[in-house]
Amino acid sequence: MEFLRAFLCGGIFCAIGQILIDKTRLTPARILVGYVVAGVILQAVGVYGPIADWGGAGATVPLTGFGANLAKGVQQAVGEQGWLGIFSGGLAASAAGVGAAVLFSFLASLLCKPGEKR
Repeated sequence: MEFLRAFLCGGIFCAIGQILIDKTRLTPARILVGYVVAGVILQAVGVYGPIADWGGAGATVPLTGFGANLAKGVQQAVGEQGWLGIFSGGLAASAAGVGAAVLFSFLASLLCKPGEKR
């Protein structure tokens, strides 16, 4: 059942993105940024927690989950460090994910030969 909920939640996020691509003039990059900002806003107002509890990895893995993680880190750091936590909380909360993305991107660049196919 957990897999089904994750699939449905992630699928809903993908369907919304596809509708935005098909029906608006938004570029994919702007839609991706919109997903991160939406995750921050939904986490800030307390809505993203229940979505993530229900959807599991279908909610935490996409870009909305990254935005929610940034907001959660800022909320926690502000509680511990005061207003200075605004600048460090999001980075500290998402450091492992960003570090893993950089590492695996580097490894992929070593294993693959980039260039145009002819």
